[in-house]
Amino acid sequence: MSYNPIRFTPDAFADFLHCLRLDRRRRKAELRATVSPRRSLSRPGRVEVLRKTGGRCHICGGIIEGKWQADHVFSHSTGGAHAADNYLPAHALCNNYRWDYSAEEFQSILKLGVWIRTEIERKSALGVKVAERYLAHEKTRIGRGKRSA
Repeated sequence: MSYNPIRFTPDAFADFLHCLRLDRRRRKAELRATVSPRRSLSRPGRVEVLRKTGGRCHICGGIIEGKWQADHVFSHSTGGAHAADNYLPAHALCNNYRWDYSAEEFQSILKLGVWIRTEIERKSALGVKVAERYLAHEKTRIGRGKRSA
């Protein structure tokens, strides 16, 4: 099933997103047995990767200062190689949120995010409710990080 918002009902859209998740999990399980273990990049390799984007995160475009992650262009979980030409630099937070979503799944997430951000800015009833839930989630997430630090 491909993304076509015109033909979706809310239930069909939820099912579509669920199918994308199940497909990602299935692909990951199939490849788990054949994918080689992760390897660290050498220091010169990391310098080369960071240079590709002029020291910016390839996901958000922000300047990378301090720690960063080498993100697989073709994900490791789907068989992407451990080679400098298959990495781009990313903030750890950006890379962790991008996870190993397919392009179609990640685009859906971005579209949803942009749309709900607009609802929050407009202070619509839905936007206010989502903002409240999101801020509570972030408080919990940040709290977990502080306890483990």
